[in-house]
This record gives sequence, C-alpha cells and structure tokens, in this order.
Amino acid sequence: MLRGARVVLRLATPADVAALSAIRSQPEVTRWWTDPSDEATIRAELDDPDVERFAVWFAGRVVGAIGWYAEPTPTYRHAGIDIFLDPPVHGRGLGSDAVRTLARHLFDAHRHHRLVIDPAAGNADAIRCYARVGFRPVGVLRHYERLPDGGFRDGLLMDLLAGELTEPA
Repeated sequence: MLRGARVVLRLATPADVAALSAIRSQPEVTRWWTDPSDEATIRAELDDPDVERFAVWFAGRVVGAIGWYAEPTPTYRHAGIDIFLDPPVHGRGLGSDAVRTLARHLFDAHRHHRLVIDPAAGNADAIRCYARVGFRPVGVLRHYERLPDGGFRDGLLMDLLAGELTEPA
C-alpha cells in the first residue's frame, strides 16, 4: 500500500474489477482510454505479469486505477505509468497525488532514474496534471494510437527524471 497526501494506492484485486470497469466505461474516460472497459478485459489486465496495477482510493472508495510497467533492458531501463480516474473526482488534485505517489515509489523502491507517460496530445487536463508532478514534454508521437473507428490520434511523450519530482504547493 502506498500513501499519498490525499489518496491511497492499493494493489488492485478481483474485488475492484466491477468498480474499475464502471469508471473506465464513463464517456470522459473512454474518450482518452481506448482499451475495452468490460470486466473481462479489466480482469485480464490485473493478471498481466508485466504491469503492476493499483486501485486509487479516496474517501473510502475506489476512484480509479494507476499502473506501471518496466523496460527491463539495462541500456534503456525506465518505467512507464498509466492512470484513469472517475470523472466526479477530476480537477481535485487526486491524479497528480496518485502519479506523484507512484513516481516516488518507482524512484525510491525500484531505483528507476526516469519515468515516462504518454497522454493523448489533445488531453490538456492530463498533460497539466503530469506537468504539476514534474513531467516534461519530450515530443509528439504522430499517429500513436489507433482509435476504435480506425483513425489515429497523436500522443505526447513526457518524461520525469528522479531529481525533477515536484512536491505539492
């Protein structure tokens, strides 16, 4: 369990699947998260041995999920983060608290020196959230993500070095 200033990150379990599926099914989330949101997909994601997923807890309930994966090749070693939160808690600083909490854990416990995150280039709210934690834009990944309609959207690659993690104001 990881404790942030306002959120708690607890390893996600099968008991969280229904709540996470309901959150990821919200239009404000599916707009940016193109993976299916059904319970079978969420359950399979929890079973993925290459990703560690946490349920994000706030005010006694699951309000989202945050996960990380590692690039294990020593020359390129780093960790990447993904997150989604329930729309009613957007804009309250919970996303930046969750990302900051996980980033600190990845730097301290796993000794990563660099983290990456890759929001859709048009997701201004997410980009502001990550920038508050210290992530910086690296570049635009053109036609990065295939959309359900077959089209593409660009992604923004952002990274954070261990010494750049910012604390809340």
